[in-house]
Amino acid sequence: MSESKKRVLIGSPIHQKPQILQEFLDSLLRLRREGLELNFYLIDDNDEEESSRLLGTFAASGNEVFLQSSGLHDAYIRNDTTHFWNSNLVWKVAGFKNLMIRRAEAFGYDYLFLIDSDLILHPDTLLHLIGTGRDIVSEVFWTQWQPGTILQPQVWMHDEYNQWDAEPGEQLSQEEINRRFHAFLAKLQVPGIYEVGGLGACTLISSRAIASGASYDRIRNISYWGEDRHFCIRAAALGIPLYVDTHYPALHLYRDSDLDKVPDFIRLTTAEDVQESEAGTAEKAEAPERAEANTVTVTAADAEQEQAAPSAAQDGARPWTEAEARQHLSKDPLQQEETGGQKAGRAAAEFAAAFTERGTPPRPKLTLTMVAKNEGRRFLRQVLQMHRKYIDEAVIIDDGSTDDTADICREVLQGIPLRLVRNSVSKFSNEAELRRQQWEEVVKSDPEWILNLDADEIFEDRFASDIDSLLREESCDLFCFRLYDFWDDRHYREDEYWRSHLRYRPFLLRYREDFNFAWNDLPQHCGRLPENIFELPHLLSNLRLKHLGWSKAEYRLDKYLRYMLHDPDGQYGWKEQYMSILDPHPNLVPWTE
Repeated sequence: MSESKKRVLIGSPIHQKPQILQEFLDSLLRLRREGLELNFYLIDDNDEEESSRLLGTFAASGNEVFLQSSGLHDAYIRNDTTHFWNSNLVWKVAGFKNLMIRRAEAFGYDYLFLIDSDLILHPDTLLHLIGTGRDIVSEVFWTQWQPGTILQPQVWMHDEYNQWDAEPGEQLSQEEINRRFHAFLAKLQVPGIYEVGGLGACTLISSRAIASGASYDRIRNISYWGEDRHFCIRAAALGIPLYVDTHYPALHLYRDSDLDKVPDFIRLTTAEDVQESEAGTAEKAEAPERAEANTVTVTAADAEQEQAAPSAAQDGARPWTEAEARQHLSKDPLQQEETGGQKAGRAAAEFAAAFTERGTPPRPKLTLTMVAKNEGRRFLRQVLQMHRKYIDEAVIIDDGSTDDTADICREVLQGIPLRLVRNSVSKFSNEAELRRQQWEEVVKSDPEWILNLDADEIFEDRFASDIDSLLREESCDLFCFRLYDFWDDRHYREDEYWRSHLRYRPFLLRYREDFNFAWNDLPQHCGRLPENIFELPHLLSNLRLKHLGWSKAEYRLDKYLRYMLHDPDGQYGWKEQYMSILDPHPNLVPWTE
């Protein structure tokens, strides 16, 4: 006698372009479902009518689909360079996913499979993930987060997105971080099942994990960005390990141009199915009831660790009736059966009440601060002309300049309050002293937000239009950005010594008068902001910062000689990186604005 079918709820919050959404829905229909009872919970959060129509057609096609309208019309900015998320969008999606968890629990599903609507799945994905026996497991996919960068998986080991392993308190050199980072990427290219610290976007969650408390609720004393991080931290605290499977990587349609990859992906995955089917025909003829179990490929090492999550029926729990489930979901007394229109109206009202935008407060003041020395013939005029579009005031230390640096500051920032402090003798040989002076002068201006940039750093163009939303973010006191080292006007450098753009660094800080800011006293590389700022709630931004200071050969030679003078043994920095500055043939990547 064949075993009872596993009940699986596939959930997806959907705010998607029609072309990508159609491929996503077709991918769901191609999933193999032998031995499964498959239902869908889709939340229509679209702002394009065509996308909503596609969902309606999918729901009416005979599939067991619960389609719910969010009742919202939030703007979600995305292009071929990046996707921009703000806190409202993040926690709205977290609320959607929690509704799906509640429904899976209420109706006694064995598994909830949460998947983003820009993924295309291998047909064997779902059966295989169930066959791993893990309570929380994601199928891997790889993304080029910025044009011209390397492909990275959606899983990580610790913190926001650190893709290397490290023990608590372990101090790693940049060289060792690079080595472990590449080892992690190489491992995930080998088919297997690996324990990780964070995952998302294509995740199977067992009923056992849901019963244990897995959810996307925000953890108030953790400031990490994104609902997936809060889900993963909570799971780890509950003792539920997190795994990534790499047997059937999904295709991520992160950009419109990725649609060109879909036909080849379908052809290749369909060819695999045909080959497996032909190879197993004789065996299936001899043992038809055993065929379903053989559709999942698991290695011998994985099989030793498998523990299938028991269904509600196996645990002895009685699945609720539909009326009982509705009561549990709504937290309201049992009522008469609602019509479809009443259900949609109530759902929209609930969502609208939960996420109604508040009135927009005045934008907080933004203070630009920088240290400049003899920058008159470099990039000072260019960067100040850009900065004046969005700053409210500036505090600049002219550190012993002998050129027209001070005059350029006054000229370009005319009409904007400027506090210009001139050092007759440069303090750069003791950077800690210089940065303390800069901080003290900024504090005298009674700042709200402090943007600390060097005179050769400039944000990408869209920063001017997006900065307001960052300054109004009440839950965050520090924003971190990626810094790209430009080697000429149109290319940045990327190799083992130049990878700053793969990490996020602090540049934008809310000043808290009641916070005790502490400083690093190193004479070089002490940091431009206090060293304890990460005790404040902080977030990551996808807005990119361009560092122009390496973009001309003469500037690179000047910096090389400066480092050799002040830190010849690499005591405060990285000597191998110093030596690589004059590499005549570095690896350069084109920049796309």
